Amino acid sequence: MEYYVGLDVSLKEISICVVDRDGKTVARGVCPADPEGVAGWFRNRELTPRRIVHESGMLSIWLQRGLAGLGLPATCIDARKAHKSLSARLNKSDAADAEGLAQLARTGWFTPVHIRSEEADRLRSLVGARERLIRLRKDLEGHIRGVLKTFGIRMIGIGQGRQRQAFRDQLAAAGEIDPDLRVIADAFIATHAKLCQVVDDLDKAVRKTAKAHPVARRLMTIPGVGPVNALSFIALVDDPGRFNRTSDVGAFLGLTPKRHQSGEMDWSGRVSKCGDGAVRGLLFEAASSVIHQVKRFSRLKSWAVRLAGRRGFRKAAVATARKIAVLMLTLWKNGTDYHWAKEATA
Repeated sequence: MEYYVGLDVSLKEISICVVDRDGKTVARGVCPADPEGVAGWFRNRELTPRRIVHESGMLSIWLQRGLAGLGLPATCIDARKAHKSLSARLNKSDAADAEGLAQLARTGWFTPVHIRSEEADRLRSLVGARERLIRLRKDLEGHIRGVLKTFGIRMIGIGQGRQRQAFRDQLAAAGEIDPDLRVIADAFIATHAKLCQVVDDLDKAVRKTAKAHPVARRLMTIPGVGPVNALSFIALVDDPGRFNRTSDVGAFLGLTPKRHQSGEMDWSGRVSKCGDGAVRGLLFEAASSVIHQVKRFSRLKSWAVRLAGRRGFRKAAVATARKIAVLMLTLWKNGTDYHWAKEATA
């Protein structure tokens, strides 16, 4: 007998529903929210499922890896698309959702979700930690500026030299004015110095990782692409074989126009902005760098500058970001470096 299973996952428990190939419910139950608990639940009932589905969520990556490691035929499906089917049911409960997922497993009417490898998650965590600490540093500096403006103290701009020591010097000088400000300044100076130090350490770790990664080194030959862009793209895509055509990566990153067609109506709008917003933002920054900052001539820069002259900077930057993403995936698949071209001379 063929059995199909739906798992409705929460932080503490997993609701399980098993149906046969005719859609009849065979078993229901609850187990602890871990792969061993799910496997033990099946062993106790001597059930061998043909397919197990669970929705994407906070625990889906860990759960999918654990179930696959135990030899269970688990598939993680898109929660947004599954919701459209589950919302048609009259009553909403964990047991009802598990039954609905089991029926989706039986019919095969679902969209699988790619589960990233552990290496990709490590790269993503490294880049994400760097970004979070930079945001914390900016938030701290903004808070200090706002507090001091209350007392009429306006701090001047700061640079990157000596880990933003000029900012801490100005804060120390402000603390000499008032004893209460001195207490605040001492605490913030120590915190700011520590944040600058750990950000610098993570910057070095990102550059070292990118330099040692063969794919990242290849991607960094593209104009405007640096260590953070390369590692973020690798961590997000994970497996270049996911895309049959390299041009599909533009839609995956939300860099292609939305389209609406109904009867005689057919229009294209702005870019969809689907997918990872952080990587899309990094690609936009890389495109901006190609248009405005990169001095060396290349076919990519020539194309981007001409497009900016015709359509404006923002549209050209989005188009260039999409082109950079396609180039990155192409080089990754082909195993080649970007070939810079010499500027034509008269």
